[in-house]
Amino acid sequence: MSEPLPSAAWTAALAGLPGMGPARLSAILRRWPPDEAWEAVTAARAHLDPVVAATVRIPELCASRWRTSAQDTDVAALWAAHGAAGVDVRAPGEPGFPPVLGADPEPPAVLFTRGHLGALDRPRVAIVGTRRCTWAGRSIAAELGAGLASAGVCVVSGLALGIDGAAHRGALATEGAPPVAVVGTGLDVVYPRRHADLWEAVAAAGAMVSEYPLGTRPEPWRFPARNRLVAALADVLVVVESHARGGSLHTVTAALERGVGVMAVPGPVRAAASAGTNALLVAGAAPVRDADDVLIALGLDSAAACRRPPPDEVGLDPDEAILLADLRQSPATVEQLASRLDRSLAAVAVDLVRLEARGLVITSGSWWEATGTYPDPQGPGGGSVP
Repeated sequence: MSEPLPSAAWTAALAGLPGMGPARLSAILRRWPPDEAWEAVTAARAHLDPVVAATVRIPELCASRWRTSAQDTDVAALWAAHGAAGVDVRAPGEPGFPPVLGADPEPPAVLFTRGHLGALDRPRVAIVGTRRCTWAGRSIAAELGAGLASAGVCVVSGLALGIDGAAHRGALATEGAPPVAVVGTGLDVVYPRRHADLWEAVAAAGAMVSEYPLGTRPEPWRFPARNRLVAALADVLVVVESHARGGSLHTVTAALERGVGVMAVPGPVRAAASAGTNALLVAGAAPVRDADDVLIALGLDSAAACRRPPPDEVGLDPDEAILLADLRQSPATVEQLASRLDRSLAAVAVDLVRLEARGLVITSGSWWEATGTYPDPQGPGGGSVP
């Protein structure tokens, strides 16, 4: 006789039913234990319970889909698949469930994790922003991620293209605190696919967290729910770049609802990618110029930030280092650089080519711009889901 399945196995199966979001799952589990809840949805009783129906608004079509899906699901096989994939399943109140999420006003009913949740046992800063970011924004996110991780701060983000991914790449480029990523799919469904290497690196160094079981595909409605967990895990939320109606602002709302401090990186007043962040500053968010500003907001000593030269800058000669520092202040033409640095055009041009070969600067027409210490090799973000 096979041993009975643990309650986490039934919870994992419930979480995988079509249209089963965090709110519905939480309401159902408040009504029934996980194994009884599975029996209820299999028999299509969930929509008949007035308490559950009023709370989660389960339509007849949804209940029918649950019944069909449940009848086709081998719960034991699904549970074994999570174990084989190295995915832990945790519920509130169980050992290993993050206390910060257990105390949240909207705690996840179940958490799927890879890696080591001990990465959360330290100060935590969420860095978020637009997928359609600028090179400057991506550079700043990477530098913030590196500076904070070097100071022992866990960098939390949603692992999306653009700002999120750059922040995690920066954190991983140091030997500092491990990062944590919160995603809106199953931990075997890499989204965006261009971040496959980043998923594995974060899981190896820190932890990957999701509310969804293996096989869950990306759907637009899952990402606002993901964003509330990003905010819930943060001691401070930093927005690097956001459009006026960017998805990052949903994370800001979730942070404010939880009393989490919000900070923003100032941007050019006419830049669309900075419209949201500049509006946050007008509304009273604290400005971020570098990692030290965030460390001070955390109540940490800013001197704790690592001051070692970033890996890509090791070996630069003094002229190259000065040129790079100048470009970090603002883009410029070769002529402007030569004038500002009192050097010949030829010498500046040669150094620019060398810096470009190392990925530290890029050119657009006649203008040169610093890409940042840890440029994101994936390029600008895209896609239809945040």
